[in-house]
Amino acid sequence: MALEITDKDFQEKVLESDKPVLVDFWAAWCGPCRMVGPIIDELSTEYEGKAVIAKMDVDQNQEFAAKFGVRNIPTVLLFKNGELVNRQVGVAQKETYKEAIDSAL
Repeated sequence: MALEITDKDFQEKVLESDKPVLVDFWAAWCGPCRMVGPIIDELSTEYEGKAVIAKMDVDQNQEFAAKFGVRNIPTVLLFKNGELVNRQVGVAQKETYKEAIDSAL
C-alpha cells in the first residue's frame, strides 16, 4: 500500500527523502482518483526500497497541495532531492508513472 502523507509530515517524508517520492494528490469523492489508486498501490510494491510511493488526501491536507499548485485531481507529483521534477494531471497509464520514476532513479 502507498504511504499516507499529511501536511504535518510532508516536509520530512517527501522533501527530505533520500529516494525519489511519487505523491498522488487525491480525494475520496473523485472518480478518476479511484482509477489511479490501484495503480499507485501497485507501484508502491514494485518500487519498494527504491522509491517512495505516497498518497495525500487533499480534502484533509491542503497546505502542500496549494503550495505545489494542485488545482485538479488526481495530480501525481514526483520529487527528487526535495525538488519537483515531474507532474501528471489526470488519469494516466501505469507506464507513464513508471517512466517518470525510472528517470528519477
